[in-house]
Amino acid sequence: MIKNKKGFTLIEMLIVITIIAVLASLILVGMGGARAKTRDARRIADLHNVMNALELYYSLNYTYPGTMSWGDLSDELISSGAVSRIPQDPLYGSDPVVRTYRYGASDDLQDYVLGVMLETEDATLQDSYNIDRYGVSCSDSQMYCIIP
Repeated sequence: MIKNKKGFTLIEMLIVITIIAVLASLILVGMGGARAKTRDARRIADLHNVMNALELYYSLNYTYPGTMSWGDLSDELISSGAVSRIPQDPLYGSDPVVRTYRYGASDDLQDYVLGVMLETEDATLQDSYNIDRYGVSCSDSQMYCIIP
């Protein structure tokens, strides 16, 4: 009597699952750099949006807000009516390295600097702004700063 053998054996299933797991882990590791670059692109876009909000604030008040924490800056811009929301870092609260946005203003409140520490190192940033201004250090190769 011949039995019809249908389906897979346990060993065959384990081999297939192992191969799929190895391929999935390789893909996830390979995509890690792309995800970091995507978050960095969002951080840069966020800073440019805040720069626009600061220019609107300046047109309403003829000065920029004084140097303060990002949360206080957010409260100030929202209460002034310049914007309804200020962005937070994509990894805010989950990243062990505190990657908060930074803001500093001149003593006369006529100039400012915005900065954020990026996840990926960028060779072009090494030569962009090699300065520390208004309490924000822009001399790191991972630090992105906007100085209008």
